[in-house]
Amino acid sequence: MADSLVEHQPIKINGENKVKEVTNTLPANGGSGTYSYSKNSYFQRLNASIEEKKIEEEIYEKLDVQNLVSASNIICVADLGCATGPNTFVAVQNLLEAIKHKYQTQYPNHAMPEFHVFFNDLISNDFNTLFATLPKDRQYFAAGVPGSFHDRLFPESSLHFAYTNYALHLLSKSPEELQDKDSPAWNKGRIHYTNASKEVVEAYATQFAEDARNFLDARAKELAPGGMLVIIMQGIPFGMPHSEVTPGMIYDNMGCILMDMAKEGLFDESKVDSFNLPYYAPTPEEIAKLVEENGYLNIERMELTDPAPWLTHKSHLSVTSFITHVRAALEGTIARHFGDEITDEMFQRLVKQISIKIDELVSKYREKTQLFVVLKRKETCAQLRV
Repeated sequence: MADSLVEHQPIKINGENKVKEVTNTLPANGGSGTYSYSKNSYFQRLNASIEEKKIEEEIYEKLDVQNLVSASNIICVADLGCATGPNTFVAVQNLLEAIKHKYQTQYPNHAMPEFHVFFNDLISNDFNTLFATLPKDRQYFAAGVPGSFHDRLFPESSLHFAYTNYALHLLSKSPEELQDKDSPAWNKGRIHYTNASKEVVEAYATQFAEDARNFLDARAKELAPGGMLVIIMQGIPFGMPHSEVTPGMIYDNMGCILMDMAKEGLFDESKVDSFNLPYYAPTPEEIAKLVEENGYLNIERMELTDPAPWLTHKSHLSVTSFITHVRAALEGTIARHFGDEITDEMFQRLVKQISIKIDELVSKYREKTQLFVVLKRKETCAQLRV
């Protein structure tokens, strides 16, 4: 077969990915306490559930299991940025059911292959909680893979399916020029690019491009020819002001609260100036350009979709629950910079402030701010830029 030649031929990607220290981003809160991610990730699960049928369609129509299954009869699946559950277990189960259905269609008289699932997140992720809550009735072998997904994590051509949900918009670090007082991108008094200068937005876009380029290069090597990569993340339509996206409003309010606390003497104002949330929501056009630059992946499907409609009316939203979800995801990153006591006070104030501004929050909720991307490793030598 043509693709069998590719499996034994290394992909030559310009430059080697170097291991980078993740200087700004920490995993979601571990454990099972009040502010843990395991208890406060329901909104993310609702958002991801919108894409379930589409993923099943793409697997059934485009994943050639016959060519992917190796002589060992094992299918390898990875969740990149898995956190602590339970969302990763729900996603993995849905993925495996879809792959099994496709396999039974292609091989109606063959025994089902075994499945090996790799759960990946940063080294400081709470893998203890993750594996303590593994489904007891799971029909797959599980393994943890600690490390940044902006670098290589797996042997070449070893993965058949990779998945990442609400993780790729988190940067490996905030742009360094944002802390340089002599830089046009100095982000004084702000903690994000929402309502900031164009230089700040461009610095974030540049950092995201670097991170996403490394992510795609790594996956292009790790995926077997014909292997599939699914990405669900925050996105934004081209031309939409970042201030009109719900997270942007939340981050703006967080920045204002931190500035107020600095003026109250709780900490120096320079603490705010030197902190920038490592988060960026790209447009489909930005992703398409990066995939094209990579050269080893095909875009099978890419679209902006509507997140789950839990924020379309204030009567459906508990502000406390919503902010607790935000806290579960970002508390570690904020607390490392400002300290635990300051962080607790900031989130308490944020609940009060968003409760007052709930009408504005709901009015700023916009459709088409979830990016759904399906990529496939190219299968033939002729398609590869070697």
